[in-house]
Amino acid sequence: MIPRCILFDLDGTLVDTAPDLAIALNQLLHAHGKPALTTAAIRPVASHGTPGLLGLGFGLTPLDAAFAELRREYLDLYEATAYRASHLFDGLAESLAYLENDGRRWGVVTNKPARFTEPLLAALNLSQRAACIVSGDSAAHPKPDPAPMRMACQLAAVAATECLYIGDAERDCQAAHAVDMPCAIAGWGYLGPDDHPADWGAEHHFATPYALLRWLQA
Repeated sequence: MIPRCILFDLDGTLVDTAPDLAIALNQLLHAHGKPALTTAAIRPVASHGTPGLLGLGFGLTPLDAAFAELRREYLDLYEATAYRASHLFDGLAESLAYLENDGRRWGVVTNKPARFTEPLLAALNLSQRAACIVSGDSAAHPKPDPAPMRMACQLAAVAATECLYIGDAERDCQAAHAVDMPCAIAGWGYLGPDDHPADWGAEHHFATPYALLRWLQA
């Protein structure tokens, strides 16, 4: 049964944000005298947020003394990109349009702070179309805590069992299953060599956005 509402993770699932994340990281690396990284190297860690990116670029964790200041610098640089290089993954525009034309809803549940989520979605002209937008600081705790999923269901006025959550990280499946919501793996997402999505217990795995569209239309 096709769900009444599809909920998407943002980075690496709905929107390819890696180009802008890479621009900001390389600007930060340059400012600190370090060599640039390729977008291909950055892409697999993009779903792991600032800790993953600063870990890749600087070998730091949030426990390191230098982390907080670098995080502030990085987020300011990322915000300054104005998200000009970010875009929907190929095939997802068609999926969103199909859901809307079929009278179904879609929304976003992300760990990205609202400071970035809201202007990014506005820049892509998606804000008014989404039934819900839940950012990493919208609920009491971010994913894998179930609070964001509960909030999304309330905002979209649907039951968790009537939704499908699509993401590219293990925490996405954990958060969805904590509220009895089916989960799907975005096979096109920011999956790295250390990720093992087959072990995450997802009900569906879509290799491409077009595979998702075909499933919706079946």
